[in-house]
Amino acid sequence: MLVNGLHHVTALGISPRANNAFWTQTLGLRRVKTTVNFDAPDVYHLYFGDAVGTPGSVMTYFPHPNAKVGREGTGEVSTTAFSIPKGATAFWQGRLGGTLDTRFGDKRLEVSGPDGDALALVEGDDPRTPWTTDEISPEVAIRGFQSVELRLSDIAAEARLLTTLGYTEIAREGDVTRYSLPGNGANSVDLRKSDLPRARYGAGRVHHVAFSVPDRDAQLRVRDAMIAEGMTVTEQIDRDYFWAIYFRTPGGVLFEIATDGPGFDRDEPPERLGEALQLPLRHEHLRKSLQAKLEPLG
Repeated sequence: MLVNGLHHVTALGISPRANNAFWTQTLGLRRVKTTVNFDAPDVYHLYFGDAVGTPGSVMTYFPHPNAKVGREGTGEVSTTAFSIPKGATAFWQGRLGGTLDTRFGDKRLEVSGPDGDALALVEGDDPRTPWTTDEISPEVAIRGFQSVELRLSDIAAEARLLTTLGYTEIAREGDVTRYSLPGNGANSVDLRKSDLPRARYGAGRVHHVAFSVPDRDAQLRVRDAMIAEGMTVTEQIDRDYFWAIYFRTPGGVLFEIATDGPGFDRDEPPERLGEALQLPLRHEHLRKSLQAKLEPLG
């Protein structure tokens, strides 16, 4: 296997305050990092996950008050699915509403985020330790990612790419084909064949999906393999909390390969994760102006 499963998923939102409230209060995840978009520092980059932001648990957002709502379509991560314990669906449906469904035998609750984000909560046996709150107990709390769904006009090239990364086709159901890696949690990618027009990026849509590798050497191996597959891949980029490379797949989805370290505790202690605005060194001189401009989170 060239990758170890999902690392994080990054989407666009509108209100930073509403985004933060939904993920920390409604869904009960921990905000493990409050920083800015390194390439556009006047926009927050918020990270939500388990206690320490373990790869495979972290949903991240660029919330921008002036963002336009996106349009669903092909060439995108169409749904981000999270793992919940068996028997927890009733709790979440009472809290979120949503639509009940099944996929590959698993009970599934499909819900929307604050900007129309397509999300799902999927029951399963998942041993990962969740972050909990006064309202959300360990018996129902989100464990991390279960899968992502890619909606594509043609799945063949995407399937080949996933196979190169180490994924294996394990099931088909209707117009959805599932590719998985061994292990529990954050290890599946569903490919959905669709005739919709191309998606339009905007609030409520996913910007990119990141896959986990242990270190930079492993990342370079993936880079070499993707170049051999004809992908145009960036150089390694320092994102402070991990190193990243990026490429766009044949189906139009932006993939990132992210290292597992150094982790979110590199610039603040684990017990204080996400509390203070953290800036990369190159943007530290902007701190005063950014603190005046960025909307308070709550």
